[in-house]
Amino acid sequence: MKVIDFFESGRQAHWLGEIAKCDWGAGVFLHELLSKGTLFDAVGEGAKVLLLTDGDALVSFCTYAQKDDIQPTDLTPWMGFVYTFPRYRGRRCVGYLFAEIERLAKQAHVENVYISTDHVGLYEKYGCEYISQMKDMDGHASRVYVKRIE
Repeated sequence: MKVIDFFESGRQAHWLGEIAKCDWGAGVFLHELLSKGTLFDAVGEGAKVLLLTDGDALVSFCTYAQKDDIQPTDLTPWMGFVYTFPRYRGRRCVGYLFAEIERLAKQAHVENVYISTDHVGLYEKYGCEYISQMKDMDGHASRVYVKRIE
């Protein structure tokens, strides 16, 4: 398995088709943002879409961006749109994405990366700490975690 950057892949149409296979609402929204070319408007310039691939198959994906669904906030950057396809779950695939995000964060001298989720017990496996409950853009409560970059 290998982590690649959607925008640097040279195969955006293929990977967009793979993202389209996602049945999760946020994944569908990510597909829409990428298709319309409005991702940077939503999450900030320079955002990355990281793809964990297995040959031509998409295993897992996420974004690494200035903003996510907790807005407005001074917290930044965010790991968002985290999804693993069902047949790959239980294999700690998100760990590959975390490793790449940690590498990018260290390179940018970032000390903390934030995650908004309704999952309990998932991100703790990757060294994340729950910090608070905040409202997302739709007004729903969301758990906010921090991944401290060392």
